Amino acid sequence: MKIRIYLFVFLFLALFAVTANAQEAMMNLINKDAKPVTDYTSATFKTTRVVIGQSCEIAPTGNLILVFSHHFGALNSGYENLYGLKQSQVRLGLEYGVTKWLGLGVGLNTLQNTWDGFANFKILRQSKGAKKMPFTLTIFGSTAIYTTKWADPTRTNYFTSRISYATQVILARKFGERFSFQIAPTYVHVNLVPSYDDHNNIFALGAGGRFKISQRVSVNAEYYYLFPKQIRSTPAYSTFSAGVDIETGGHVFQIFLTNANGENMETIVTQTTGTWWNGNIFLGFNISRIFTVVKPKAYR
Repeated sequence: MKIRIYLFVFLFLALFAVTANAQEAMMNLINKDAKPVTDYTSATFKTTRVVIGQSCEIAPTGNLILVFSHHFGALNSGYENLYGLKQSQVRLGLEYGVTKWLGLGVGLNTLQNTWDGFANFKILRQSKGAKKMPFTLTIFGSTAIYTTKWADPTRTNYFTSRISYATQVILARKFGERFSFQIAPTYVHVNLVPSYDDHNNIFALGAGGRFKISQRVSVNAEYYYLFPKQIRSTPAYSTFSAGVDIETGGHVFQIFLTNANGENMETIVTQTTGTWWNGNIFLGFNISRIFTVVKPKAYR
């Protein structure tokens, strides 16, 4: 009787070993034939703005983003202006994802009645797996045209004098689920400057980060260092902005404080005329609403 039990146990273990080996061989064969998969990083930043400056993100393919930006007046404008709450400046913008690597946008800003148009090119995207890429690389280019009356209508004025341009190379990386960071060397060309002492070509170095504190809330900050002695006729300072992002489904709300009055890259870099230390701080917010125009294909 004991011999039968031992024989049964032996046969059971032998059958189990053969089955396990067969399953392992089959899985190895399947994995050998399967194509490697690339896992792309998503949501390095939640929207196309870090705070007020451009992020590495572009509008998703086939999606339209409506961006409403609002700045109140400066906190140091005093009680008569309710510390800026009686003043306002807005920008209304539209952004569309043409392909997975190309986004286009247009906007109207009440500061000097400025129209701006831009294009984003996502050259590289952070990924792991079959294709390994440690960072995301986006090229941003924009043109701004102010349309207010000429400061001196008696002289010969040219339409090209209203135009300025901005270009950024944005290098970004998402470090885990909570922290993202980018650097953005920035170049602005202004066709007409106030004086001969001012440079037409202006350079700045931007940096921005995002720290996610919950599933739908993050703290963001950015800084644009304006290299000195480029703008001499008017005060010009580096820009620092900090705020909170709140996601609610199809909306992203950004509430922030900044010393920049501008809402496009040309003015953010070249027309920041005050500092945090002297109270030249503007309370503002962005509201981004996304609409699906064309159902996008899987991003692979």
